Amino acid sequence: MAGTVYKSRAEIPTIDVSLVTIETTDREFGFETSSSVEIEPQFNETDPVQLIIKGKLKAQKRGSSILTGNQITLTDNVFNPELVQVLQGGSIKYWTSADHDTTQTIATEFGIAGYTPPTAASGDTGKTFKLNLYTAQYNAAGMIVNYEKTTYPNCTGVPIAFNSVDDEFRAPEYTINSAAAENEAPYDISYVESLPVLAEPTA
Repeated sequence: MAGTVYKSRAEIPTIDVSLVTIETTDREFGFETSSSVEIEPQFNETDPVQLIIKGKLKAQKRGSSILTGNQITLTDNVFNPELVQVLQGGSIKYWTSADHDTTQTIATEFGIAGYTPPTAASGDTGKTFKLNLYTAQYNAAGMIVNYEKTTYPNCTGVPIAFNSVDDEFRAPEYTINSAAAENEAPYDISYVESLPVLAEPTA
């Protein structure tokens, strides 16, 4: 007679890229304009060992795959200079007054005047950060009940390339590599009742 088969404790349907935040050592900022986040697991693999005698498999030790990190492809619908600066370094220029006649690299209330990537000799390759991905969980009534938050540690960016096409808004793709440290999980999932509130930036 078969034993009791229990139903799984949770069946969690999630949808949408509700919010992405970038968490560096000195601050955290977020954006709601991302349309997709693709995750490609990175593995450390060992080959199987097989004992074959006269063309017949007698025994084998199976190979193993250990998840060491993730490659993240983030598609956004706008250009975000602050994100690009974290991913590949460089400097953002800000207007120093409402006249928009001079610039500086210290943030001001008058807006961004431009972005310059790092030179090859500068050694500037961006920052290491955490990426927090929020997706929405709905119930049968079509109501959001909470959000799934997935955190990827020790992220670094890959230099960015931009394409432009007639009659299409640019949707940059950002490649991010996340690698787990020793005794650290390659990602962490938690459930929260609401999204972080995005405050207006200050100078």
